[in-house]
Amino acid sequence: MIVTVTLNPSLDRTVEVAELARGRVLRARGTHLHPGGKGVNVTRALLANGVPSRAVVPVGGPDGDQLVELLAAEAVDAVVVPVSGRTRSNITIAEPDGTVTKLNEPGAALTAAELDLVLDHALADAVDGGWVVLCGSLPPGAPVDTYARLTRRLSEAGRRVAVDTSGAALGHAVAAGPALVKPNAEELAGAVGRPLASRVDVVAAAQELRAAGARAVLVSLGAAGAVLVDDAGVLVGECDPVEPRSTVGAGDAFLAGFLGALHAADGAPGAALARAALAQALAWGAAAVRLPGSQMPGPGDIDLSAVRVLTGEELDACMTAPLVGTG
Repeated sequence: MIVTVTLNPSLDRTVEVAELARGRVLRARGTHLHPGGKGVNVTRALLANGVPSRAVVPVGGPDGDQLVELLAAEAVDAVVVPVSGRTRSNITIAEPDGTVTKLNEPGAALTAAELDLVLDHALADAVDGGWVVLCGSLPPGAPVDTYARLTRRLSEAGRRVAVDTSGAALGHAVAAGPALVKPNAEELAGAVGRPLASRVDVVAAAQELRAAGARAVLVSLGAAGAVLVDDAGVLVGECDPVEPRSTVGAGDAFLAGFLGALHAADGAPGAALARAALAQALAWGAAAVRLPGSQMPGPGDIDLSAVRVLTGEELDACMTAPLVGTG
């Protein structure tokens, strides 16, 4: 069982338009409503592919009620923690070329008691040695070391912790020694305080995060693929070009694919497992990009033949090439 914790969940509304133009009345070509929040999406992707997962989700207000209804409609295994605040709604405007414009509400603040209740559920539902995934932005007013404190408590209880967040929250979480962090290129650049022009730069930055405490760093690079840096070394993966429909949730599907491979392997050799996990992460992420809104991919959407983990001359050639499409 992989347990996810989403401290700032949302209703994700996606509106598809021919072209976004400020100050004009636009007619939607399509609309989609999905349960949202990074951890929620990770659980949705895992369950869609037969990997047991449970989402711990604090919810409140009418939008929280609707979020619970959407989770139930998708048969998502969720532990709902009632909170006094109001669950947020996020709006994504998607254009045909894959460009997305997001309007994210701040979300509801959590009291110390509510946060403790969320942690209690995460500890109760994760098995010893199992994964707990801490995902997304922090709710308003939460201390920037919230994920760090959760990471320490979960690790001390024998859980493996993965963290997917950004900004100061990421820096503090890294120092708490999580088993895995998953930044994208922009988040990684922010964490080390400099731009990343090539995969050589990405690897160097990932090594800095490992030196600061993270045991493994999985970096999603959008159309430029992904990089994994862990005790076994460095792996670089790429994917065939994808015709994008929506990038919302693609990074969450990517992380779900990686963790799903680790769960399924159950003790496979480290090097082989890392390669398989990186390939599956890329395949799940690419599949999500081809789907509308924040729909998560199932087995019929995923094409492992379209991804590859690079070796030899192909790997050497890509390392210093400029990064393109990492947004």
